[in-house]
Amino acid sequence: METLVLFGTFTVLMLIGTPIAFCLGVASFATILYIGLPPLVVFQQMNSGMSVFTLLAIPFFIYAGDLMVRGAIAQRIVAFAGALVGHMRGGLGQVNIAASTLFGGISGSAVAEAAAVGGLMIPQMKAGGYGTDYAVNITSMAALIALLLPPSHNMIIYSISAGGRISIADLFTAGILPGLLLAAALMLTAYFVARSRGYPVEPFPGFARVGWFFINSLPGLLLIGIIFGGVRSGVFTATESSCVAVFYALLVTLFIYRSMSWQNFVDATLGAVRTTAMVLLIIGTAASFSWLMAYLRVPAELTELLTGISQNPIVILLLLNLLMLLLGTFMDMGPTIIITTPIFLPVVQAYGVDPVHFGVIMILNYGIGLNTPPVGAVQFVACAVGKITVWEAMRSIWPFYLAGIVVLGLVTYIPAISLWLPSVFR
Repeated sequence: METLVLFGTFTVLMLIGTPIAFCLGVASFATILYIGLPPLVVFQQMNSGMSVFTLLAIPFFIYAGDLMVRGAIAQRIVAFAGALVGHMRGGLGQVNIAASTLFGGISGSAVAEAAAVGGLMIPQMKAGGYGTDYAVNITSMAALIALLLPPSHNMIIYSISAGGRISIADLFTAGILPGLLLAAALMLTAYFVARSRGYPVEPFPGFARVGWFFINSLPGLLLIGIIFGGVRSGVFTATESSCVAVFYALLVTLFIYRSMSWQNFVDATLGAVRTTAMVLLIIGTAASFSWLMAYLRVPAELTELLTGISQNPIVILLLLNLLMLLLGTFMDMGPTIIITTPIFLPVVQAYGVDPVHFGVIMILNYGIGLNTPPVGAVQFVACAVGKITVWEAMRSIWPFYLAGIVVLGLVTYIPAISLWLPSVFR
């Protein structure tokens, strides 16, 4: 009955449109009162969930990404991607995906990427004769690449939700090949959709022009190597690398590009503060919710239930994938990771699944959910930039969804895609 109170209260509040942090907090309070424990327990668990040093990496990476967008680094990356792949069929669509891949290694946020790259590319694609739905769907699906590439905020959240036992450096490394695989699948899909719609091919600007754009964007692109190389080599931790990212972003935008105005600096700072406040409130209430699930033995009961259904790891992973895709449709990504990691991780570990591998599977599942109404945050951002409704975009997004599902299947059942690169660096 206690479990019913916990999940029932949460579900009812979510269905009536209550913000997710309040859904988690009120559900925790209701359950604590029903059990008869002191309400102070909720605040203790919230404080414990937010008082994790590693969490400092998230606001600093958000801040660094915002500084780069407002400091015109994103524009230079898009220009380089345009010179590199703009001559392919559906050229501006390919540019969109390539730019998202490069910028994803800097921002670590799918929503930030959809806003930054989409804000630049969707108007260009519309002006170039591309369908608005095509431009929006490419933008929203390509933004998911940022979830897999370092410095993915959600990989940090997953590591913390697993009790801090999983190396963030391994998670960052494990997401690289799946992220590039997703980019390749989306580019192939964009090619076939563009060919079926008769979209134009852009002229190749020449290798000299490509080289010039590369040099122009190099100061921004170097941050990818600084973040990944520093964390992977052990020179600094993920938290320290986020501070280095902020310092480097300021250095590049103020002294190399000289593109950062005082107003943009203030806007980036205030934006990072607001985002941090929202993220930490969600993390705190989700930590309280997760503690109650552990107290009520929800993970153990789920393990017993799935074991009764099948002993085959292939079947168990299929069932968990379907469940995570469904959950991602109705819940935002951060709190969903915090809530479900303590439930699902013991289940897959009982079947011998590597926790790093499962982290990539989980993030890709919930990432696809970010493009699925009713809580598709990335889809909403891309549609807002493109000035079309979500339902207009959803009518033609299925080829890109299919590409994402195929990549999810490959990542799920071929562990080497996620685990080979981390093994190389050990």
